[in-house]
Amino acid sequence: MTLVNLWFVLIGVLFTGYLVLEGFDFGVGMLIHPAGRTLEERRQVLRTIGPVWDGNEVWLLTAGGSIFAAFPEWYATLFSGYYLALFAILMCLIVRVMAIEYRNKHDGEAWRRRWDIGIAVTSALPAFLWGVAFANIVGGSPLNDKGVYVGGFWDLIHPYAVLGGLVTLLLFALHGAHYLALRATGPVRERANRIAARLWLPTLVVVAAFAVWTLAEAQTLRVVAVVGAAVAALALISVFPMQRAGREGWAFGLTSLTIGGAMIMLWATLFPNAMVSSNGAATNLTLVDAASTHTTLVVMTVVAAIMTPIVLLYQAWTYWVFRARVTAAPDEEPKLAVSWLSRTPKGER
Repeated sequence: MTLVNLWFVLIGVLFTGYLVLEGFDFGVGMLIHPAGRTLEERRQVLRTIGPVWDGNEVWLLTAGGSIFAAFPEWYATLFSGYYLALFAILMCLIVRVMAIEYRNKHDGEAWRRRWDIGIAVTSALPAFLWGVAFANIVGGSPLNDKGVYVGGFWDLIHPYAVLGGLVTLLLFALHGAHYLALRATGPVRERANRIAARLWLPTLVVVAAFAVWTLAEAQTLRVVAVVGAAVAALALISVFPMQRAGREGWAFGLTSLTIGGAMIMLWATLFPNAMVSSNGAATNLTLVDAASTHTTLVVMTVVAAIMTPIVLLYQAWTYWVFRARVTAAPDEEPKLAVSWLSRTPKGER
């Protein structure tokens, strides 16, 4: 049970890391047109995430692989029952990669405009669908007594799930706006701050409504879940004063904390289940029933203890190297790590 609980927590940490990091990626993609009025400004918007967006997706691969290895029954139920929704997310991620990489392969204005539209759409749709998915995992999906999903695609679309989708959609847009304000210069930075100010109140409303609904409908209300909801609420309330004071780094950190607090609430509400059944608590898929053998969990724990610090250090180093603000200069490219090691003056990167 100790290793089962440990891996449940670790998978929650991996998904939290993914939502925090990929969340601002999605937000930046959604705001490519509101924040960037010209082709050069939209290029500036994308360059703020250029060095890091593909590395952020590794967190999703690691989380999915961990579920497959540590909780194969959970993986089987989740990926078969949510197949169409997860397939839609996968297709959006593929098209989004193509759009980011291909938009600069041709100088035509129409070419780049079409890819920019693709970036916006394939950032907004996964942002919404991830909220729908987590709301169904925690709020309940139709499972039989063997833990098999027995519903259809439209069983995943209900008021609680739609609210969850709106939470991630608005929260990621707000998160991305603060990231843009932190990383960009000039008009893009100014617009990002204005967009963040406009998004704050509707985001606060939907997050508060979702938290209240989640805690009210929880099969077992735990202190940790309440604490997570309180952390998310207090962090989100504090975002606006920080943004108004020009503390862009603090504002971005607080939106990250909001996502983390929300995940703590969801994960504490879900425990000790891997998936909650809408057909009654007796048909919940529990972590114990979904877990791999003890030997598998031991091997995974040893590997994770060795590799995780290395991966975290590398990703932190990447963010440090590309920490300078991005300008709209059309011929400027971000400096590589070797430039930073050569003591490039701050602001020239």
